Amino acid sequence: MKRRSLLKSLTAASLGAPLIGCSNLNSTEKSSLTNIKHNPIGVSTYSFWQFNGRETPIEYCIDKASEFGFDGIELLLIQMESEENSYLQKLKKRAFDSGLDIMGLSTHQSFVSPDPDKRKENIELTKRQIEVAYSLGIPTIRINTGRWGTTKPQGDKSEFDVLMDNKGIETVIDGYTEDEGFKWVIDSIEQCIPTAEKCGVVLGLENHWGLGLTSGGVMRIVNAINSPWLSVTLDTGNFFDNREKQLSELAPHTCLIQAKTYFGGAKWPAFNQINIDYTSIGKLMRENNYKGYISLEFEGNEDANSAVPKSLDLLRKSFYYNLS
Repeated sequence: MKRRSLLKSLTAASLGAPLIGCSNLNSTEKSSLTNIKHNPIGVSTYSFWQFNGRETPIEYCIDKASEFGFDGIELLLIQMESEENSYLQKLKKRAFDSGLDIMGLSTHQSFVSPDPDKRKENIELTKRQIEVAYSLGIPTIRINTGRWGTTKPQGDKSEFDVLMDNKGIETVIDGYTEDEGFKWVIDSIEQCIPTAEKCGVVLGLENHWGLGLTSGGVMRIVNAINSPWLSVTLDTGNFFDNREKQLSELAPHTCLIQAKTYFGGAKWPAFNQINIDYTSIGKLMRENNYKGYISLEFEGNEDANSAVPKSLDLLRKSFYYNLS
C-alpha cells in the first residue's frame, strides 16, 4: 500500500510540473508558441556541390540535408546520374528514409530561339522533366525562359562568368526583337501546361536570366498564360536593381522561394554587391500569406559543412507565418 501511495504521489508531481511551468509563461510567450508556424526549409543539392568540378552525388546531398536538420531537398536535375525510373525510385526511398520531402526539381531549358525546331526540342525536354518530377512525387519544378546566347567568353572567363559580370544582361539576337522572344517563350510554356496539369506539377518560372531577368518580364509571361499550373519560383539573389519593388511584384505569385546565401563571399563577385535582407523578405512573404517551402541555394566560398547550417539557422529565424 505504501508503494502504491508513493507511485501516486510521484505521478501527481510529474503531471503537475508542466502545468506549473506553463502557468509561468506570460501572454506574449504563449502567443508566440501558438500563433505562428515556421515555413519548411529545404536545400538545393548544388549547395553541397558548390560548382567545384564533378557534380557531388545526390545521395550524399540527401544524407547531409538530413544530418543538418532540413525539412526537404530540392534536386538539381543536371546533378542526377540518370532519369531512369529505377534510379528515381531509389532517390525517393532514400529521401523518405532520411525524413525529407523532395520538394522541388530545378531544371534547365531555353525557349528563346528563332528556330522552331529548337523550341520544340525544349518543349519536349520540359514535358519529360515534368514527368520526372511526377515519378519522384515532386510538386513543383523550376523553369527558365532561356537566354539570347549572345554572351561570349572573354580571356580566361567563361561565358557564364561574363554574363554575371554583366549582371545577367545580354543583347538581343540581330534581326529579332524582345517582343518576338516573349512570344516564343509564352507559346512554348503554354504547350507544357497540359502535361503539368496531368501530372499535378506546378511550373515555377524563375526570375533568372534572359527574358526572366526582371519581375516585369516574369509577370508578362505568367499573366499571358494565366494558368494555375504556372506560378513563380522567387529567387532572392537574382535582382541587382530595384530589389524591393521587384520582389514585391513577384511575392503574391510565388510557389517556391529559392533563398541565396553567400558566406565566405559570393562565387561570382557581382553578387557581393547585393544585400539580402531576410528579415524584410520574411515580412513581405507573411504579408502575402506565403506558407510554402524555402529552398536554400548556397553560393558562397565557405565550406558547405559550416556555411549550410548557418544558412539554415538564418532562414529558420526569418520565415514564418501567422496562424489564424
